[in-house]
Amino acid sequence: MSSPAAPLLPLVAIIGRANVGKSTLFNRLTQSTQALVDDQPGVTRDRVFGTATWDGKSFLLVDTGGLTGGDEVLGGLVRRQAEAAVAEADVILLVMDGKAGPQPGDDEVVEYLRATGKPIFLVINKIDHPGREENLADFYRFGLTPLYAISAAHKIGLSSLLDDLASRLPPVPQPLEEEAAIRVAVVGRPNVGKSSFINRVLGEERLIVSDRPGTTRDVIDTPFSFRGQDYILIDTAGIRRASKLLPGLEKYMVMKAMRAVQRCQVAVLLLDAAEGLTHQDLRIASFIADEGRGCLIGVNKWDLIAPDRRRTVLDQVTAGLEFLAYAPVLPLSVKTGYNVNRVFPLINEIHEQSGRRASTRELNLLLAEITKRVRPPLFHYRPVKFLYLTQPETHPPTFVAFVNRPEGVPDAYRRFFIKQLRQGLGIPYAPIRLYLKRRRRRT
Repeated sequence: MSSPAAPLLPLVAIIGRANVGKSTLFNRLTQSTQALVDDQPGVTRDRVFGTATWDGKSFLLVDTGGLTGGDEVLGGLVRRQAEAAVAEADVILLVMDGKAGPQPGDDEVVEYLRATGKPIFLVINKIDHPGREENLADFYRFGLTPLYAISAAHKIGLSSLLDDLASRLPPVPQPLEEEAAIRVAVVGRPNVGKSSFINRVLGEERLIVSDRPGTTRDVIDTPFSFRGQDYILIDTAGIRRASKLLPGLEKYMVMKAMRAVQRCQVAVLLLDAAEGLTHQDLRIASFIADEGRGCLIGVNKWDLIAPDRRRTVLDQVTAGLEFLAYAPVLPLSVKTGYNVNRVFPLINEIHEQSGRRASTRELNLLLAEITKRVRPPLFHYRPVKFLYLTQPETHPPTFVAFVNRPEGVPDAYRRFFIKQLRQGLGIPYAPIRLYLKRRRRRT
């Protein structure tokens, strides 16, 4: 049986001009929710999205980039960026600079956001000493109250903001019951071949396609069967629509991919073989890793790559996605059909491995073998000891290692340990979460 559907977390968008402190606020709100020990240290550089939790409520936070001011504030690309972010968001954090005060064009932005009918929190940043509180009076002209005077850099005023924000979040839908179908999200940049891939898959005579209305936020799920296995393609229509938008909406594309990845069990990340890895590819890939989803990397348009360059292309993809090393890399050509028939067997294998559960005895025999092969390094001249290992969850396989000194386990050893878990348990394609927990021996 498949695992329950993952809940779709509320989405909070941070918008505002450049240099008002949006990224600093984003980092403050998300940093406290990072995993103790994760599979891919260092993959969250330059993130524009993250999960935050406050008062027991989790939400997805998106830093949407800077708005420009003046007469063009809602024109051209800026307008499209704002519309894209607001269309997806449940709650909006509008950040302004308390040091600089209101700027020309801010009234237009406020009116535009107010017309959406969505909750808006006016956050006045850089209020880091009493003298600047005098500037707050100028911001009351926008008619958005209360004002949230904060200093993201100095962690001032965040508790009050988060208390009120948590109270306005929509309820998280309860996960669906277990189902036999595997939920698959096909994600990637515009023009990498997502629509062509989906159309080829759904157009195969061997596929049995049925209609099912969208379940959440008008997301369209497409159920189908292939060789006796049921699947659900998630949010494919939304991603196809996004691919037709004008250039410059990279963060919106990432946002759409994030929503699909949240609800899937296996993500198919399509890359363009001719263009290679891009910054946007890495953003989507890092979100897949952060969410602990199984992943298949499809390097599309393989027919455009000269035979003498193919090894180089694959090496570049593998090196660039080292933090997603568990994901198999499959060269394919949707246009010619090359390797397309291998996609769903691989999805099945990824899903099966992600749901595999090991017994406690098997885990601790493997633990003894791993730590005997390479002992953990000393910490403050004392040995670090792994005492025992448990697996509380699957999808992804999640392990808790009880250690006398968790803080003494370096990243390199954690990566080695996870690699050995994959090999020893026979789950090379599974994302793995590893948490270290302190456990003291009885004296």
